[in-house]
Amino acid sequence: MSKQQEFVLRTIEERNIRFVRLWFTDVLGFLKSVAIAPAELENAFEEGIGFDGSAIEGFARVTESDMLAKPDPATFSILPWRTEAPGAARMFCDITMPDGSASPADPRNVLRRTLDKAASMGY
Repeated sequence: MSKQQEFVLRTIEERNIRFVRLWFTDVLGFLKSVAIAPAELENAFEEGIGFDGSAIEGFARVTESDMLAKPDPATFSILPWRTEAPGAARMFCDITMPDGSASPADPRNVLRRTLDKAASMGY
């Protein structure tokens, strides 16, 4: 487990966080969210949280719908609009296929590929 993941888990315990929202966007940029309990987070870091990709605009056809949301601990933030305990936090996710490969429809993955291509062209 990375130091960032350990920091997230420790902060969640210390700040009495009850819900962690895993955020990602569809191909049109609309925010999607899955809420999990803190007890599920360590497994989410390791394996991801499964969801039906065919229910998300532009992600997958029904026949290839299994996808995983893997939280990025570098994006951890406690949500400020819930000042009383128990609190809530959020992390953005990378979307992967069950075999661990990046989803070609994940906007974060599309951005990474585009930045890599621009860098290879000298930008």
